[in-house]
Amino acid sequence: MSDRPGVIMSAEMSEQPEVLRRILRRGAGPIAAVAAEIAARKPRFVLLTARGTSDNAALYAKYLLEIRLGLPCGLASMSTTTAYGAKPDLTDVLVITISQSGGSPDLVASTKAAREAGAVTLAVTNNPDSGLAAVSEHHIDILAGPERALPATKTYTASLLALYLFVEALGGGDGAAAAAVLPDLADGILGRRAEVAGLASRYRFAERMVITSRGYGYPTAKEAALKLMETSYIPALSYSGADLLHGPLAMVDNISPVIAVVTDGRGGKALQPVLDRLRGRGADLFVVGPQAQVEAASAGFVLPTAGVAEELQPVLEILPLQMLAYEVTIARGQDPDAPRALAKITETS
Repeated sequence: MSDRPGVIMSAEMSEQPEVLRRILRRGAGPIAAVAAEIAARKPRFVLLTARGTSDNAALYAKYLLEIRLGLPCGLASMSTTTAYGAKPDLTDVLVITISQSGGSPDLVASTKAAREAGAVTLAVTNNPDSGLAAVSEHHIDILAGPERALPATKTYTASLLALYLFVEALGGGDGAAAAAVLPDLADGILGRRAEVAGLASRYRFAERMVITSRGYGYPTAKEAALKLMETSYIPALSYSGADLLHGPLAMVDNISPVIAVVTDGRGGKALQPVLDRLRGRGADLFVVGPQAQVEAASAGFVLPTAGVAEELQPVLEILPLQMLAYEVTIARGQDPDAPRALAKITETS
């Protein structure tokens, strides 16, 4: 690790536009080939397996698969096989395991068990030589390059883009053309670091934060909460906007910072009643989303969403929130490269 706090995380955030270009240039073809092989097997159901940041990427894939392809999906509970020894019948089920390192024993063990139970298995990793890739029938390399900072940044956005291209190809389409706008837009967003640093001063002394969204933005809310917790140690609670109204809204007051991820599309429209309720409670509301939504909030970051499909906006939405987590952590005198008590590869069983 560097002697300068946050220098590695900062550099890896800055690499994201080039990582996205690399996937589109070098990864789209291999991803489409994997998708064609799996499509020929006609999976009837999808199970997604992951931990941490990769779990949020898996949730994004769940939205894609159910909305774009009409394939029912579930998020797997690995302990049912690793701890309890359950042996479900997974014939004709596609099991997608997402992991940056591909090294966690429970991911490897549950994927191996799924394959033995008849599943079509796909590993999505940043390490083609990993144990997870070895036990999976198919593999997608997200091509992010080595990631040394403990908070995952570029591997998250790389996973999102790889999963989008896979789902589009699984349905017989080509998502590369729609995704071609992402690298340049990401460059523009990451160039607004000073803007985010100014906003971060609002949250330097925050005791807790609430992050909410709906639809495709919900995985972004969960990933943003994780980034804030693991870097700045601020308790950050993420909720679907619908779930926020079912009880947790009661804890929101005029000193509770709320971040709303407002996707430009159906998810943002579904979130509108929640935004109205939050404003009615006088919440300190920070919006990441379209210009009009930001102008109606206490503060925010305007996303360039014109011409970007709703299902691709999560690749951009997380970028200002990664920067926010970084800037808040630096402002609090901590090192985002090396959060306490964490290791880069977390081995669970």
